[in-house]
Amino acid sequence: MNAVNLDNVAATPVDPHVLEVMMPYFKDHYGNPSSGHELGEKPARALVEAREKVGDFIGSNPDEITFTSCASESNNMALKGIAAAYKKKGQHIITSAIEHFSVLNPLRTLEKEGYQVTYLPVDHYGLVDPEQLRKAISSDTVLVSIMTANPEIGTIQPIKELAEIAKENGVVFHTDATAAAGYLPLDVEKLKVDLLSLAGDQFYGPKGSGALFVRQGTRILPLIEGGIQEKGRRAGSENVPAIVGLGEAALLAGERMEERTKSLSSVRDSLRKQLFSGITHLHLNGHPDKRLPHNLHISVEFVEGEALLMHLNNAGIYVSSGSTCTSQALKSSHVLAAIGLSPELAQGSLLFTLNLENSVEEVSYIVERLAETAEKLRRMSPLYQKYLKEGS
Repeated sequence: MNAVNLDNVAATPVDPHVLEVMMPYFKDHYGNPSSGHELGEKPARALVEAREKVGDFIGSNPDEITFTSCASESNNMALKGIAAAYKKKGQHIITSAIEHFSVLNPLRTLEKEGYQVTYLPVDHYGLVDPEQLRKAISSDTVLVSIMTANPEIGTIQPIKELAEIAKENGVVFHTDATAAAGYLPLDVEKLKVDLLSLAGDQFYGPKGSGALFVRQGTRILPLIEGGIQEKGRRAGSENVPAIVGLGEAALLAGERMEERTKSLSSVRDSLRKQLFSGITHLHLNGHPDKRLPHNLHISVEFVEGEALLMHLNNAGIYVSSGSTCTSQALKSSHVLAAIGLSPELAQGSLLFTLNLENSVEEVSYIVERLAETAEKLRRMSPLYQKYLKEGS
């Protein structure tokens, strides 16, 4: 069997049509959109069209879309830009314990600058309790940032309810929707959010393409200064091909979301069923139902995740042990620690994230290889031998 990619949290393949519409802007329409002559006209129009497509994708006005290089930049811009703009009002920010590092690390930087950050705990599914948010808000709170869905365990947060609590208290609400964009309907009016981050490479668009929605009337200071691009919110010559690709990927995702979700969840559910019926001592992490349609996160007891990754890689099956940023760090995931998973189970975790090229026909091969690998590694595990000896 050909290689099976189940690590699409790292990046999805670019849709062929998206690539096709991008190509002319590398060669034929290479001008700078800020130029005052004919070479800049076509790129400038392309930016307008892409902004409209992304705006339609999340139910916003096109003027509320700022193009960035990635979701990490969008998150940094949201957090640092809002903190700076509302500093005189207060210096308290609220987030969750399971946010992406592109949210957690900027907040740690802000803490060093004197800001106070409250990290809300989550339950064993990874859900934030809205009442805990309500209690955490004070007169000094200027921003709440809670991700729409966690890219590692797949749990979907009650964003509308959380955002409404923030709105009731006059607090700006940001959501990192990177993992959810293209898989869940995102309407900023219905969700009541003030800022929303996303990236094209998560839903079949190009790497290097991101966007930040900033609701009209929300004050924010730029992260990158130097020019008047993006209405002064983000200086620098725009990456026109990537922006065009992001716009087209957003258009396709909006048109095909129901079809894509049905296909992905069908393969994911088949994989989950066969894994749990074919391999003993597996644990599902994240919410069983309120989760992303392409996400399956498990822990294989008595086995180390890195060893599983290497064996599966040799079999042409590509998975990860967490988000891309977490996988590169030689330590347990902060997300798994936050949901109360034991260190032993956390070390044996595997994250499967599917793309549209994955099929039900691949599932049996994946389960067979994982079952063989788990059995082989367990035979070498002192913990498993102790379990067999003690019978518990």
